[in-house]
Amino acid sequence: MDDPTSKNDFFMCAKYAVYGSFTWFYKRFTHTLQVFTIKKLQANCQPVALLYCFTQSIIVMKIYSLALLLLFQFPFVFPFPDNQPILKTDKAATANIIFKSADGGQTWQDISKGLPGNLKEGGFYANENGLWLRGGKDTYHSTPNSTTSFWQKEIFPDKWSSIAAGKHGMFAYNYGGQIVQKISGTSVWSPVYTNFKGNIRTVFETAGGAVFIGSDNGLYKSTDNGKTWKQVHAGGWVIKIVEQNGVLVATSMSGIIRSADEGEHWSVVISEGGVGIDVACIQGGLAAISYSTAVKTRRIRTSYDGGKTWQPIDAGFPGQAITDSPWPLINVSNPAQGTDSAWHPKEAAPPGPEYKTSIIQVGENFFCGHTDGIYKSSNKGKTWKLVLPADKGKMFTLSVSGNVIYAIQTESHC
Repeated sequence: MDDPTSKNDFFMCAKYAVYGSFTWFYKRFTHTLQVFTIKKLQANCQPVALLYCFTQSIIVMKIYSLALLLLFQFPFVFPFPDNQPILKTDKAATANIIFKSADGGQTWQDISKGLPGNLKEGGFYANENGLWLRGGKDTYHSTPNSTTSFWQKEIFPDKWSSIAAGKHGMFAYNYGGQIVQKISGTSVWSPVYTNFKGNIRTVFETAGGAVFIGSDNGLYKSTDNGKTWKQVHAGGWVIKIVEQNGVLVATSMSGIIRSADEGEHWSVVISEGGVGIDVACIQGGLAAISYSTAVKTRRIRTSYDGGKTWQPIDAGFPGQAITDSPWPLINVSNPAQGTDSAWHPKEAAPPGPEYKTSIIQVGENFFCGHTDGIYKSSNKGKTWKLVLPADKGKMFTLSVSGNVIYAIQTESHC
């Protein structure tokens, strides 16, 4: 598209050229003529010559004024050649939505350019093929090896609002209970699991081929490609599920739940009166964030025995002071610590709610998305350092693909 700024500059030059031409014409043809006629003619002829020169000057100025008027009224009278380079104005680029780090969180690259500025995030995930982001009515994809900010808009069904990774391709689903899937390498979305009846919070496929759908009233499993469904966990919603070495762990309304028999039976392994916030696979184990109603904050824990026992790693997290708990570790037989006094608010607590949104591990470092920004711990949670602050009123959620960390900044919410 042509840049109007460049055209305006061109026409200004044209106007000055016209002005200079008519000034030259006036000086050469009227002023010179005036001197010649007055000095060289007889006295009785000089008034006639003066009248002639005056008339010529008026005519020249009229022509000059008319030319300028035409330039103002018809700015496109000077065509641009097709091969003429047109400078484009530098519009404000979209910023501070998606960040990427490929060096263990030491530096962060803003890769938001190309995304809509009013993006309403509807889910995102990363895998070996890059990052997928659902925003508004569109889905955007960025490859992991891209050195610049480049997003490819995916063709996406309008009425499906959330996305999830599948073994054979991306899922798209809505809360109303409809699911479609795009098989990898194709651009066609096809309805799947049409026999499922109920609202949908998440869709998950296990390594063994079982399919789970998290709903508001529990968790459902299918082993025949969605022809039949069995409720395997009741008692409220289930949102995020991960799998490691055959063990399934999920966030639920009652905390963090676990299954060691391919999802047939589930038990609560972290329950402190609040809900499960996040679960993730880490090196040799699992990590989780859950809310404790006893101490009114979100706790970060890890497990290295398949989710049987969990140890806190938020002792040095800013805004809270953690001491060693006198109570037993959280485990399958003792999922709740109750008022374990392991958390004590500082005298000057930070204003407003503090939300830990997600936990990941890259190399030996843990990263936590938070309302303050992105925190990093290089010593298993003994201390945490803010490595990328969040904008006021926003928070970061993290995802990881290999050694590449993706962080999306959204409006702060619970």
